[in-house]
Amino acid sequence: MTSTVVADGPRTLADVSVSAAAAVGVPGFTDRLGLGQADHVVLCLVDGLGWQALQAHRHLAPHLAELSGRSVEAPFPSTTPVGLGSLGTGLLAGEHGLVGASFEYPETGRILSPLQWGHQPTPVAVQPEPTVFERVHRAGVRMTTLSAPDYEASGLTQAVLRGADYRGVEDLDQRCAAVGEILASGGPTYTYVYWPELDRVGHESGVDSVQWRAALGRVDNLVARLTDQLVPGALLVVTADHGMVDIPSDHRFSLDDDPRLRRGVRRWAGEPRARHVYTDEGAAWDVLATWGSILGERAHVLTRAEAVDRGLFGPVDPALADRIGDLIVVPHAGWMLASRVDPTISQLIGQHGGLTPDEILIPALTARSGM
Repeated sequence: MTSTVVADGPRTLADVSVSAAAAVGVPGFTDRLGLGQADHVVLCLVDGLGWQALQAHRHLAPHLAELSGRSVEAPFPSTTPVGLGSLGTGLLAGEHGLVGASFEYPETGRILSPLQWGHQPTPVAVQPEPTVFERVHRAGVRMTTLSAPDYEASGLTQAVLRGADYRGVEDLDQRCAAVGEILASGGPTYTYVYWPELDRVGHESGVDSVQWRAALGRVDNLVARLTDQLVPGALLVVTADHGMVDIPSDHRFSLDDDPRLRRGVRRWAGEPRARHVYTDEGAAWDVLATWGSILGERAHVLTRAEAVDRGLFGPVDPALADRIGDLIVVPHAGWMLASRVDPTISQLIGQHGGLTPDEILIPALTARSGM
């Protein structure tokens, strides 16, 4: 079993699942993280586990602190649909087409919110590229997803994580028991484990809150137990989809409070730390000037072309470019752009989506049997 290893240059979440597939010998993938060869890979994604926050709380996560590895970058916007899209396809947002927490889907003229996605629009139409999981399965490697039962039929799962044998599991015990059974079955295997709790707690209570610290302890327990399950030839990879920042209440700028921000604007989408703004035809430059003047030092306002030229979305498929806002508005550190278009999210303490190190840097940590 051989794989190509490339160890230089920047690395992103898109490289993590690709490298894991290379590690178990799936043809056509490159081990960009230098994981080496394995008979089994267990890829555990902890939603909301930022590298910076983990480094600041290593004493609360001793098992995570013992793992080897490095930080990599979450794709922009640093949010779950984009991150899972990159994990699932090995592509950045401009190629897999899930360009934000919500975005305009031109084929229907409506806003698509991947975390509330059912069966319409058809997931494979939105994201037709073959997923890593499909390619792993086709190569004869046992491919399994261990996640909550409610996510199995979601549009997001079917768009970017299709191809695995999906096993609905509710808690830590069920996840670890399932991993143990898979690893005992003989290789090669590739198992994806999703753990959502830390993100939810961070949103509701804030990073470094008592509740968040307790949730990090449960993440560490999960990692410890997964490490204990490893058999010879097995590799555990721990990563995340994004980090998180706390936004004080006096730094929550409301987009709805200034009618000038509506002039020439059809709608906005995204989330409070990364907004897509869709403008009337021919109005983009006027809107750019207005938003830039009103937001001032609170945010950076870019045209779509500027965002694409700067590589924020990675390489952009021209067929998908219209999903990106005519303007991209990224709040500076410590600020958010709240709105009634997403009232629940706009009231949360913990936020993500932006470009700060706290949001963008995520772990890519590994353990092998015997550690």
